[in-house]
Amino acid sequence: MSVATTPAVPRAGFAPRWAVRVAHLIPLLVLPSGLWRIALVVGLPIGVSVHGVPIRPGLGESLYIVSLSLVSEGLALLSLGLVRPWGQVLPHWLPLVGGRRVPPWFAVSTATTGAVALTLIWGYAAWGVAVNGNDLGLPPAGFALLATCYAPLLLWGPLLLLLALNHHHRRPHPR
Repeated sequence: MSVATTPAVPRAGFAPRWAVRVAHLIPLLVLPSGLWRIALVVGLPIGVSVHGVPIRPGLGESLYIVSLSLVSEGLALLSLGLVRPWGQVLPHWLPLVGGRRVPPWFAVSTATTGAVALTLIWGYAAWGVAVNGNDLGLPPAGFALLATCYAPLLLWGPLLLLLALNHHHRRPHPR
C-alpha cells in the first residue's frame, strides 16, 4: 500500500495549499459587507435607521451601492489569479491579449498596491470606529450588525499581500 504525499516545497509555478485556501477565503471575507449593502438597498430590516426612521437609499444611491458590492466582490475574486493558471496566462477568449503570459512584475505590483491600499482604507475605517464609536447614529443592534459585516475587510489587505509575496517567490524572475 502506498500513500501519496505532497512535497513540502511545491513545484515551481504551483501555489502551496495554504495560498490556495487564502485566495478562496478572500472573496468570502468581502461577501458579508456586500450582502449588508444589498440588504440595505432592498429594504431588509438590518437596523439601519436615523431617529427611528429606516434609511431608504434613492435610485442613484442604490445603483452605486449595488455596483460597489459587485466591484468589491469581483476584485476579491481576482485574488484567485495569484494561485490559478489564468493568473499566469490570460484566457484565450480575451480579445487582443488572450493567450499571452501575465508578466510576474505586473501581477505582483498590482496585488501589492491593492493590498497596501486596502490595508490603509480599512485600517483607517477601523481606527475611526475605535475613536468615534457609533458616530452614524445607528441603533446599537444595527451598528453591531454593520461592524460584524465590515470587520472581515480588515483581513483583505494583509491576506492579499501574503498572496502577492508568495506569487513573487513562485514565479521565475528574469535575469
